[in-house]
Amino acid sequence: MASHHDTSTNPIDSVGCEVIVYVRNMCAFRVARAKVRTQPPAKPNLQGSLTLSPRSFSTSPTSLKKGAKAARESSPSASSPSSGTDDPFDFSTLETDIAKALEHLKNDLSKLRAGGRFNPEVLENLHVNLIKEGNVGVKLSDVAQVVPKGRTVQVIVGEKDVCTFHSSLVYFGRTASSPTCIQHVKPTVTAIQSSTLSLTPQPDAQNPLLLTLTIPPPTADSRRAAVASATKAAETANTSIRNARQTQQKKLRTLQVNKTARPDDLKKAGTMMEKVVEKGVGEVKRIVDSAKKVLESG
Repeated sequence: MASHHDTSTNPIDSVGCEVIVYVRNMCAFRVARAKVRTQPPAKPNLQGSLTLSPRSFSTSPTSLKKGAKAARESSPSASSPSSGTDDPFDFSTLETDIAKALEHLKNDLSKLRAGGRFNPEVLENLHVNLIKEGNVGVKLSDVAQVVPKGRTVQVIVGEKDVCTFHSSLVYFGRTASSPTCIQHVKPTVTAIQSSTLSLTPQPDAQNPLLLTLTIPPPTADSRRAAVASATKAAETANTSIRNARQTQQKKLRTLQVNKTARPDDLKKAGTMMEKVVEKGVGEVKRIVDSAKKVLESG
């Protein structure tokens, strides 16, 4: 009887093959993972495949933004760093303006006659017209010397009245046509007589360049006029201080609108500003009151 071969698959052999394949795959996976761990990470090629592109941000037009925000973003001060003008506690301009007002006040008061004493600067600042046709004007101190001597004041003119017959003469920056008389004594006398000083210069018989002024004693009317002038000078100084305060207030208002300073700082700066102004006004009162006492004394 011929032998017969069974071609059917043995279940045990099939399971064994699957186990062998599974074990082989697991070994290959572990070997591959071990290689990955031991190898250093690959560095990216920044100059090659990796390209960094800046991210673009879209901005809406200024015209589409609302009021104050658009104004802040369009103004140069919004993007620029804060400067000295953005400091609410910077009172240098205010203090400088107040100092100028006080200096001008002292200068005005010094020109007033005090207790019979005469200030020579009043004469020295008079306007002297040297050439009538050319309207050449200089200060009296440029052509004469003022020398106080007790109840009199001497005015010594530097040069005599002269005439030139040259074709042209450049004098004090002007060209005078010939003949031209350049006078010094006569214009000086005219300047003193036409002023509000109520003084009459007397020429000296021996020295034509010497003029003598007699200072009259102060009267009740002259004292009242001097006090009134001092009061007017104080009002002018106070007006200048108020104008300086207004300028500082506008600066603080600008900082508030632009929101470049904190509200608390602006409030403190406003209080400090008022103290600076009050100090200046008080100094004006002190100076004028002191001057009035001297002006009212005989």
